Formats: sequence, C-alpha cells, structure tokens
Amino acid sequence: MQNNQQKIVVISGAGISAESGLATFRDPEGLWQQYSLEDLATPQAFARNPELVHHFYNARRRQAAQAEPNAAHLAIAKLEQAYQVVVITQNVDDLHERAGSSQVLHLHGKLSEARSSRDPQLIQEIGSQALNLGDLAADGSPLRPNIVWFGEEVTAMAAAMSEVASADKILVVGTSLQVYPAASLLFYAREDAEKVLINLDIADIETGYQFIQGKAATQVPALVAAWGC
Repeated sequence: MQNNQQKIVVISGAGISAESGLATFRDPEGLWQQYSLEDLATPQAFARNPELVHHFYNARRRQAAQAEPNAAHLAIAKLEQAYQVVVITQNVDDLHERAGSSQVLHLHGKLSEARSSRDPQLIQEIGSQALNLGDLAADGSPLRPNIVWFGEEVTAMAAAMSEVASADKILVVGTSLQVYPAASLLFYAREDAEKVLINLDIADIETGYQFIQGKAATQVPALVAAWGC
C-alpha cells in the first residue's frame, strides 16, 4: 500500500543509463568524434543542417529503443509499492517508464518525441521511428527532436524544484549534479529530508547528502531494500 505521507524524489543522470549500454553524448556511428556540439545539439545547428541533426538523433533513438532497463531502474520503480515517487531525470531515454515508474519528469526532453520547430508545446510521440528531412508538424513547421538543446530553456525546472522541495527522501543517482541548471535542484531539498547520492565517481556534494560510491545497478537495489521495498 502506498504511503502518501512519504514522498521520494529520484534525480537520475547519465550514469544509470550507461549501465544499460547508453552513454551520454555518444553516437553509435561516431558523430561526436566528427562534429562539435554546435553542429548537432543547438537550434542553430538544426537550422543550418537539419539532415545531419536528424541523422545523429535517429541513431541515438535506435540505440535507446534497443536498451533495456537495468536493476537500478527496476528498483526505483519498486519504490512505488510503498511510497509516492517522482523521478526527475536528465536522461532523454524512456528506461524509467519502461521499468514501471509512473511519474517521470524529463528535464531535457525525450528521444521518443518530436515537436514543432515553431511551437514547443506541439509535441507528438514517434517511438523509435526516424525523423527525416521534410517531416512536418501539424502547424506546417519542420519536426525536430523534442530535446532541450544547448542555449534553450529547461522549462521543466520549476516543476522539478517544487517536487524536490516537498520530498521526504531524495535519491540522486548516476550524476554528480555539477552542471547547471540541474545542479541547483540540490538547494531546494528540505533540511530534514533524507538525502543520498549514488555515483560511480567521487564528486563534491552538498552538505547533508550521504555519498555511496558504486554502480547504480548494485547500490540502488540495496538502498531500496533498506527503505523497505
């Protein structure tokens, strides 16, 4: 039975998806090695060479669709058996949803969605399908990946801050949260909230967070068991 008086917010990053075979900013066809971020992940890049941008994200989309949730994703979903759980992820894959998490807030968008180039609110589900030059949104503008690119506003931040501020427990996993604006979420945690950070690499963390070094797929299930699930 869900305990509505206890709320857990999970903040996840690239480390949790890496254990499912997805590495951040890595293209299976090597495009990151051939091009700069400015060529692949900015609005200007899409305006300049939409075919190249589609090629890059089509490859990432295929890779994400082939990946499977790992033990960390599954353990986080299991928390819903006893708690109210909100997942805030920096990842653009849907592994949390496929593992069974029902409330997932994507800070940086989703690979499985496309949107209008003109209207950020005009979004459509595309799953693992490729986007191609000439594909149009309902408003007639070119479809683009529904990804927050460099230089664009992270519109989900306000909702994420509110979720963190109301959490009884906070689990940060697979990210050192050194990159802003996502890193600022740490500052909104209640002083009395239980705070845990699980990450493979040692990182400077905010006071009050218990640091557990190790792989997410090993350490998250252990923590979830300790929390009674």
